Amino acid sequence: MIRLITDFDGPIMDVSERYYQVYRLCLEQTKRPDQEIKELKKAEFWKLKRHRVPESKIGLLSGLDDIQADAFSMMRKKTVHQVPYLVYDRPVPKAIETLEYIQKLGFDLAVMTMRRVRELDAAFNQYDLARFFAPNRRYCLSNDYLKTADTKDKPLLMERALKELPPASDVWMVGDTEADIIAAKTHNIKVIGVLSGIRDQSQLELYKPDFIVNNLREAVDLIVTDLPMTG
Repeated sequence: MIRLITDFDGPIMDVSERYYQVYRLCLEQTKRPDQEIKELKKAEFWKLKRHRVPESKIGLLSGLDDIQADAFSMMRKKTVHQVPYLVYDRPVPKAIETLEYIQKLGFDLAVMTMRRVRELDAAFNQYDLARFFAPNRRYCLSNDYLKTADTKDKPLLMERALKELPPASDVWMVGDTEADIIAAKTHNIKVIGVLSGIRDQSQLELYKPDFIVNNLREAVDLIVTDLPMTG
């Protein structure tokens, strides 16, 4: 049995519009009424995010002063994962078709995400995604979970999954951040980084995934190519 564990945001959901709209909201709420600011274009903002430029630096680049930039950073972190803003998320192009393809291949498919239950359910309900993941193949944070850091929390989620899931002959992880790569490597699982999410090529390369591809479909094609020939 081939098991594919995929992150949710990045491989499946495009969160760039949510992050950008929250950036604009926090910028507007942080600036003084008479203050001229430089609101970044979405492409410019997302390029900075994917390269892990700190929030406060993005605030400074947008025309805020040091104190404002710190306030902007704190406000953004509190706001960006709130359920009302999840409506801005959209499936990555071809992601749903790829999930259907994975089902046809007969892979054991699981999702592993730093979203809380309510945040994952919101997306599942909006885009009918629950059909791809059985309830016992959904690994996310409880609504009252006290987060520390993704790079610490995700390996713990992976540990739990490996204890609960039945054995598989081949296990792969697909994700778009360093947390995905660290979680997989901590437990000796092959990991593929995808460029459809919140990290660019240079940031993914720092953590040395086994492969880097553009999207979930390319990851699946790579796994299929890697399978031993039979017959």
